[in-house]
Amino acid sequence: MKSIGIFYATREGHTRRIAEHVAAELRVRGFAVAVTNVRDHAAQSGLNTCAATILAASVHTGRHEPAMLQFVKEHRGELECLPTAFLSVTLSEAGAERSDATPEEHAQFVADVHKVLDRFFAETGWHPQRVKPVAGALLYTQYNFFIRFVMRRIAKHAGGSTDTSCDHE
Repeated sequence: MKSIGIFYATREGHTRRIAEHVAAELRVRGFAVAVTNVRDHAAQSGLNTCAATILAASVHTGRHEPAMLQFVKEHRGELECLPTAFLSVTLSEAGAERSDATPEEHAQFVADVHKVLDRFFAETGWHPQRVKPVAGALLYTQYNFFIRFVMRRIAKHAGGSTDTSCDHE
């Protein structure tokens, strides 16, 4: 029986956690699932054993992980022959989901999410059947001083948490 392949690219590990959560939900429903980091050697041949694929990539500074970009470019033909979904993990989606956002803020966050997705699809030429933006995390405790400073400023501007003593998912 062919499995559903979940391929992910992450920096701090949040996207891996999302991929594993999706895999667990699919397994509960009776599907066989394989979760693979696109940087792993197994990812290069992993599509051959898939009945469907879900790709998940985090966004940093308005761009998806370079490893996912490269993976999709290299395997676009194979991906186009399979049912596919793409999970875009971004803080802009967290902003779009904020209940206290004004209509203007909400519209800006949604536009930011679409801009990042459009860039990814233009760069890869790939268009999955399903796309789901997923709220990213602020992993302040994992950032170095400079990244923590930058992320705090971004979070403040976006109305997110600026408490750097803990992580926010």
